[in-house]
Amino acid sequence: MRDTKTIPILDTAGCAGFGAGAATCRWKCGSQCAYPAPNPTPGDTFAGVLRRFAGRRALLKSAAAAGVALVAAGAATGPVRAETGGAGVQGPGPTLDFQPITLNTEDRITVPPGYTSRPLIRWGDPLFDDAPPFNPDFQTATAQARQFGYNNDSIGFFALPVAERALLVVNHEYTNPELMFPGYDDANPTAEQVDLELAAHGISVVEIVRTRGEWSYVASSRSNRRMTAETPITITGPAAGHPWLQTSEDSSGTAVRGMLNNCSAGKTPWGTVLTCEENFNQYFANTDAMPDSDPRKTVHTRLGLPGGASERKWERFHKRFDLAREPNEPFRFGWVVEIDPYDPSSTARKRTALGRFKHEAASIVVAPDGRAGVYMGDDERFDYVYKFVTAGRVNVSDRTANRDLLDSGTLYVARFHDDGTGDWIPLVHGRGPLTEANGFTSQADVLIRTRLAADAAGATKMDRPEDIEVNPVNRRVYMAMTNNTRRTAAQVDAANPRANNRDGHIIELAENGDDATATHFTWSIFMLCGEPESETSYFAGYAKTGLQPISSPDNLIFDRAGNLWIFTDGQPGTIKKNDAVFAVAVEGPERGNLKPFLSGVPGAETAAGDLSDDNEALFVSIQHPAEGRTANNPVSTFPDGTNVPRPSVVVAWKTGLGSKVIGT
Repeated sequence: MRDTKTIPILDTAGCAGFGAGAATCRWKCGSQCAYPAPNPTPGDTFAGVLRRFAGRRALLKSAAAAGVALVAAGAATGPVRAETGGAGVQGPGPTLDFQPITLNTEDRITVPPGYTSRPLIRWGDPLFDDAPPFNPDFQTATAQARQFGYNNDSIGFFALPVAERALLVVNHEYTNPELMFPGYDDANPTAEQVDLELAAHGISVVEIVRTRGEWSYVASSRSNRRMTAETPITITGPAAGHPWLQTSEDSSGTAVRGMLNNCSAGKTPWGTVLTCEENFNQYFANTDAMPDSDPRKTVHTRLGLPGGASERKWERFHKRFDLAREPNEPFRFGWVVEIDPYDPSSTARKRTALGRFKHEAASIVVAPDGRAGVYMGDDERFDYVYKFVTAGRVNVSDRTANRDLLDSGTLYVARFHDDGTGDWIPLVHGRGPLTEANGFTSQADVLIRTRLAADAAGATKMDRPEDIEVNPVNRRVYMAMTNNTRRTAAQVDAANPRANNRDGHIIELAENGDDATATHFTWSIFMLCGEPESETSYFAGYAKTGLQPISSPDNLIFDRAGNLWIFTDGQPGTIKKNDAVFAVAVEGPERGNLKPFLSGVPGAETAAGDLSDDNEALFVSIQHPAEGRTANNPVSTFPDGTNVPRPSVVVAWKTGLGSKVIGT
């Protein structure tokens, strides 16, 4: 008899997977949004700033309205710049003239006429000669550690020196045990199941090859690599060795087992990937076992660690997840991790100088003076946008010279002002409120307690900052605010974006002088997502007649022409359509003309993607297909038409005549 069990419904308002249902909340972040926001401090909200900054007519009716016009920035003159979504910046054009798909709820990937798509690699596909083929009835941790991991998220395309070959670097954010294991008992997971889930987390590096225009993966490549929640990683930067990072297993505070909840990522100009640990809080248990007088408990609470048992119950089998036994283990997570995909023998490094929070994005751009700026979001209701600026300069002639570049520099947090300007506030020990008198003992302490430092600095509370990307053509910074249904009417008024902000919005920011090291910026709203018929939606001033809705923008990339590509996470619960990939111009008469390009499948988010360097292939993560039911009764049979739904990377390309560039 088929199991018809569904996931229990929780209060999922404002959660990471708001549209996907309670399962996303449960396994992605430990149902964090079912609880009060862990940011209780008073302070300005982005809604409050926007209320005072722009009137209703200026915000919603006119693309030319002075109230929301972004101050134009000058051309960048830096010697190097990080490119997003492909090599060789072309400048404006070509136009996005593909025929938009119709958003739907079908159990198949939908792409425009003249395009095709297919799965490139699936959960469980072998990555090495000694790896067994995927067998859903006999998966083991040993096998999984040699296979493609679960719930692929961020994708990075890294070209190889051999033509038509590249590496894909893919994050594996979290696991859905109810979809992985038939008959899964969430109250009594087994040790074998937990160990397999640990092996399914982390990251995969896989070689791909294009033959007669079609990409496939190379199962036996020496470049392939799997890193899991058990892989040894080095901790570097100012917080390395701090007493709070020391455990019974690692008294040095510099060596940690694995990565957890790797969500978004970024690519550096020197050819490494910056992968981000996001909702690490959900893996730990028993904060309540710590005395209230212990200062570590305050930090754990601010990051949403549970007081009792975790949803996953890993603490039953691995003491490092039990705060009653290892109260310092959580401090070793929540960092940006740098990995060299070109060297499968290299050791990954957690870069503590970039701060500790629920990281979304680590998008890097090189400033005119050669220093690098890294933009980051903290994916929590009422948390913050950050930037890190390196102390040293990027060496464009020797990639190894940049090995420790991210270990020294200045971390900033954003404050948005009412007049469309803003400041980057340095989070530096001894400056402003970050003093001994206020309890901050060192720069390491500031970085470990980044959220509390940003609270003290008076940063602007945002609506779940997720991906932040720099446009390679116009040099502006685009920030996805996914949603925040916990914002109340008392925090907004009729002149502003919504209370109960279920659909999210995108902010467009220009650094003064197009300089990533600048401490001042201007900003505006680029898009208020939602139904075009709603008077509170806004598409960069473009006429909304004929547009399709969009909800919960999650990840962003740019093509070589500077067009913005948006990946969503939440549409099934808001606009009742599958999550999708959208393209939109950010310049010219088509600015704001939003076009859906690819639709996902039931239960899945279109979590992230990247373009090949020639922009002739789009790689998309289809994460947690069939989420909402169980392995015995899946709502989707993607990708193989069987009752084993498998998170997969799909690739789309153009098969019609003319240009092969995606979007044309």
